[in-house]
Amino acid sequence: MLSFLAAVLLSNGCATHKVDWNSRAGVYTYDQTILEMGPPDKAAKLTDGTIVGEWLTYRGDSGYAGFFPGPYYAFSTYDFPSPDRYLRLTFAPDGKLKAWKKVAR
Repeated sequence: MLSFLAAVLLSNGCATHKVDWNSRAGVYTYDQTILEMGPPDKAAKLTDGTIVGEWLTYRGDSGYAGFFPGPYYAFSTYDFPSPDRYLRLTFAPDGKLKAWKKVAR
């Protein structure tokens, strides 16, 4: 019984949800997106009624610092910053998903 419970928890709790945005085009609405993902980090409504929103999917970092033990103890800083990553969704004036893309800044 315990092994069954562990298998159920692992199969449900650890799986990541990959979204097929192409299959959502034309049917998925702006309201559904807000209910699923929360409000966008940035949004704009264009004059024709199109809505463009960006949701943060990954917070980048500014670099790395570390202590490296060995014959010469050293504290080093490396500057390998990574950008923030966003999902940009574009909704037609009727509120349905028109386009999507991943952007980094």
